[in-house]
Amino acid sequence: MLEIGLGHYLTVGAILFVLGIFGIFLNRKNIIVILMSVELILLSVNLNLVAFSASLGDLTGQIFAMFILTVAAAEAAIGLAIVVIYFRNRGSIEVEDVSTLKG
Repeated sequence: MLEIGLGHYLTVGAILFVLGIFGIFLNRKNIIVILMSVELILLSVNLNLVAFSASLGDLTGQIFAMFILTVAAAEAAIGLAIVVIYFRNRGSIEVEDVSTLKG
């Protein structure tokens, strides 16, 4: 039977990180996709922290992962609230429209 080791978790984390980076840089038109890509990047970091924590037998990585999950949830809630309010005012959430708000 194949045992799942640290390398497998790191590979999945790297794949999630690359998908998040591609989502940010290849799709610059939809704010929702950009927010989801940031969440993928944070998820990959959490996966790596928990994998290293379990591998080393230390709980520090898992504690940091819980803090990152808390910050990610707050970021998603505030980001989506800003997007909803902007959509109500302007009727669009395209990135080009949002960039016109620069002062």
